[in-house]
Amino acid sequence: MEYIYIGDVVNTHGIKGEVRILTDFKYKDAVFKKGINLYVGRKKDKLMINTHRLHKNYDMVTFDGITSIDDVIIYKGDKVYINKKEIEIDGYFNEDIIGLDVYNSDNYIGKVEYVLENKAHEILVIVNEGHKHMIPYISDFVKNISLDKKRIDVEVIEGMLDDN
Repeated sequence: MEYIYIGDVVNTHGIKGEVRILTDFKYKDAVFKKGINLYVGRKKDKLMINTHRLHKNYDMVTFDGITSIDDVIIYKGDKVYINKKEIEIDGYFNEDIIGLDVYNSDNYIGKVEYVLENKAHEILVIVNEGHKHMIPYISDFVKNISLDKKRIDVEVIEGMLDDN
């Protein structure tokens, strides 16, 4: 299985086995649904979502077969994962594009080192021979992503690839 980290169980809520999950995962709508499996903790315990609701900044979740705080308190502070193969999304997981080669009009820019989270939009951080370039991860600049070819085609504007 290929696990993707989505957040943390920060606390329990009430006495009926509900947990508070803090996450900024961009595909929450695909994950927090009844019947979807979450994998919690170091042992990646498989827990199926029974209910989901939003409360303040938290995703509040109950699991099938768990009806008591005593059964979920052990997960407080644990990391929450999904199995990539169990989730269908419209787009790409950040984990899929890390390491892809980035080109501007067939000119090699570098490899995606990581995706920087930003309030406005995500930013691709691209590294090549010690130089870091940042390209907004939006359709104005990212024109094509091919996982098969391990390639991202971008269209940059003047000054975006400053090598100084």
